[in-house]
Amino acid sequence: MPPTALCVGYSGGLDSSVLLHALAASAPARAQGLRAWHVHHGLHPQADAWAAHCAETCARLGLEFSVSRVSVALGGGDGPEAAARRARHTAFAAGLGEGETLLLAHHRDDQAETVLLRLLRGSGPDGLAAMRAWRDCGRGRLWRPLLNLPRTALQAYAATHRLQWIDDPSNDEHGYDRNFLRHRVLPVLRERWPQADAAFATSANLNAQAVELLESEDATALAEVRSLDPQALSRSSLRALPMARRARVLRRWIATLGLPPLPAEGVAQIESQLLDARADAEAEFTWHDAVVRAWRDLLHAERQRPALAEDWSAAWDGHDALPLPDGGEWRLQGVDRFAAPCLAHARRGGERIALPGRSHRHALKQVLQSLGVPPWERRRLPLLSTLDGELLAAGDLLLSARMDAWLRERGARLLWT
Repeated sequence: MPPTALCVGYSGGLDSSVLLHALAASAPARAQGLRAWHVHHGLHPQADAWAAHCAETCARLGLEFSVSRVSVALGGGDGPEAAARRARHTAFAAGLGEGETLLLAHHRDDQAETVLLRLLRGSGPDGLAAMRAWRDCGRGRLWRPLLNLPRTALQAYAATHRLQWIDDPSNDEHGYDRNFLRHRVLPVLRERWPQADAAFATSANLNAQAVELLESEDATALAEVRSLDPQALSRSSLRALPMARRARVLRRWIATLGLPPLPAEGVAQIESQLLDARADAEAEFTWHDAVVRAWRDLLHAERQRPALAEDWSAAWDGHDALPLPDGGEWRLQGVDRFAAPCLAHARRGGERIALPGRSHRHALKQVLQSLGVPPWERRRLPLLSTLDGELLAAGDLLLSARMDAWLRERGARLLWT
């Protein structure tokens, strides 16, 4: 058992009740600060009673207990099961302590269901590796210690120790894909192939081993196509990769940026529309509040952010950070405030700037183009001017000769985030 603080994801159902009871009986586990964590989804009329049951059980066992109430975003197209799982894992990732290990009670039957679901969705090796025993989770790690045990073993343990647990009636609703497999499909498979669950688990392990090899090569390929900006890849370098490798590299890149997983449709759109788009076409693919854009030789990926409204402006003296409409901010560091009040505003077109070391002013649009600033970045770039209209700065990308000299004399700087 790893020498880290332990936290059990405790729903109150049979599986997590067995896991929590077994760990509560372990002196080493208690010495590692064992605690229980219940996620309240609010989807069932008995949800409050379930949380109360979990609290009472933990009180009897003498364990710390906490509840996280989550909002489940229904109607996203993935069904209530997937939406609840996303909300639950988001809560786990956000609330897990530094270096803490979250233990979940998934078992071999769960793994068999997951493999079948992934097969029916046309998953490749990554999906068919199904649930991993270990993975990163927020600031800690997630561990599934029961993954090699059949559910019958957990049922036998619960009967031996006379455990009480919650039976969620939704687990018997065959309208859910996982429940349909559990109650209608897997029993028939086990009649013909009694070792079906073990076979599915073996297949998952073999796929996981294959994925480990592929991921090593993916990491190398990603490093080769990355630009100096981690949010951008070279399109010409990507085109030099085999198509299958390119798809894996794209998914890995998106994952490293912390963006939602790139769907198969996204890979197809990048292949057909973005990789060979004209340098100035601004072709893009959007999904789940994320976007990949093609511009010049690069693919850019990021969260979608709005352009600044053309009529946006705000007085700013530099003393406090200036919040921007897109959620960013402007900050003056190293000095208390500007020499005179300034005006922060959106681009309106036609702006000119006097750059350091230049004898005349340049069109801001041309300067930004020469610096390779993408069009969408230009549209949300805040400008800073004197009250009489002299352009002093564009974000923290460009400073006028006057602003540059003023900041240098004071050891100060502008930061745009």
